[in-house]
Amino acid sequence: MSDKTEQTEKTGNAKRTETVDAKSLDRLSGLLGAFDENLNFLTRALGVDAYVEGVKIRFSGASEQVSTAVRAIRALLTVVDAGEEIGESRLLYCIELAKEGKEEQISSLGEGVVAVTARGKQIKCKTLGQKQYVEAIKKNSVTFGVGPAGTGKTYLAVCLAVAAFKSKQVEKIVLTRPAVEAGEKLGFLPGDLQEKVDPYLRPLYDALQEMLGLETYAKLMERGAIEVAPLAYMRGRTLSNAFIILDEAQNTTREQMKMFLTRMGEGSKTVVTGDITQIDLDGKESGLLHATKVLGGVEGISVCRLTAKDVVRHPLVMRIVRAYEQAAEKEKSQETEEKAARKTPRKE
Repeated sequence: MSDKTEQTEKTGNAKRTETVDAKSLDRLSGLLGAFDENLNFLTRALGVDAYVEGVKIRFSGASEQVSTAVRAIRALLTVVDAGEEIGESRLLYCIELAKEGKEEQISSLGEGVVAVTARGKQIKCKTLGQKQYVEAIKKNSVTFGVGPAGTGKTYLAVCLAVAAFKSKQVEKIVLTRPAVEAGEKLGFLPGDLQEKVDPYLRPLYDALQEMLGLETYAKLMERGAIEVAPLAYMRGRTLSNAFIILDEAQNTTREQMKMFLTRMGEGSKTVVTGDITQIDLDGKESGLLHATKVLGGVEGISVCRLTAKDVVRHPLVMRIVRAYEQAAEKEKSQETEEKAARKTPRKE
C-alpha cells in the first residue's frame, strides 16, 4: 500500500509529527472503531498524540513511538481492507509486530481459512505463531504445540482434525488428555468413571460441538467416529487413519508420553499440546518436556513454541502471562546469582 506520509522533524529534540492518509471515510471508520476506541487504545499504548483531520490521522510525539504508531496503523488498514474487524487483541498484537518491524506480515493472517464452524464462521489464524503452528500440523505427522493458556493450541488442532475428517483424509478423530489436574484424584470425584473424567475433557467436547454442531457431534460420537477418552484408555491400541490429539500433555509422565506416541498407526496424524508452566506432576519430569528435547530433530516431527504474543483471549490474559514469565525469569536470575555467590570462595 502506498499511503502518502507527511513528516516534520522538530529540530533540537526527539519529537516528530507524521500523517497517514486513510484515503476514504469507510477505511477510516473501520480503523478508528466505535467512538475512536481503537485509535485511543493505540495512543495510550505508545504514548503518542493523534488528531483526525478529514480522512487523515496525524501523530505527534517521540520519534520512535510515532514511527511505530504509523507502521501499526498502516498494517491495520490492510486488516480493514480484508473486511476483518479490529479488536483490542488484534490492536495489541499489531503494535507488538510494529515494534519488531514485522507489521507487514499481519496481512498474511487473513489469507487462509483453517476451518468453518457449524454456523458458517470462518476460523483463521490470528497470530504469526498460530499460522506457523497450523502449517506445521499440515506438513508433519507429529506436531508438538507448546505455549501458555489462550494461544489456541487445542482449538486449532481440533479445527484441523474436523477439517481432515470432513475431507476424508482420516476416518476417525481421537482426543485424549491425562486425568491429572492440580493434584486432584479421580477416586474422590462423584459418579461413575465417565462422569469422573468428563470435566477434564470438557474443553475438547466444547471445541468439537462448535465445529460440528450438537446433532452431528452426537451422531459421530455414537458411531465411534469421534472418541474422547482419558489417556489411560490408549494403552495397547494402534490408531490408524486417525487424527489424534493429546491435550494438557505437560501432565504426562515420560512413560505415558512414549506409550501415547507409539499408538500412531498408518495414515494417522498426531498433535500434542501443553503448557510447561502448568505442570501438576508432584516433582516428576513432564513427558512433554522430555519429548520435545528428545524428538525435536526427528524427521516428520515439529515442535512449535507459542508465546505470550500469541495469546488471543482477553488482552489482560497476555499481560498476566507476561507478568508470570517475567517473575519466573527474575527468580531464575536470582537463583543463578545465589549459586555463583555460594561457589565464590570467601577471602580470609
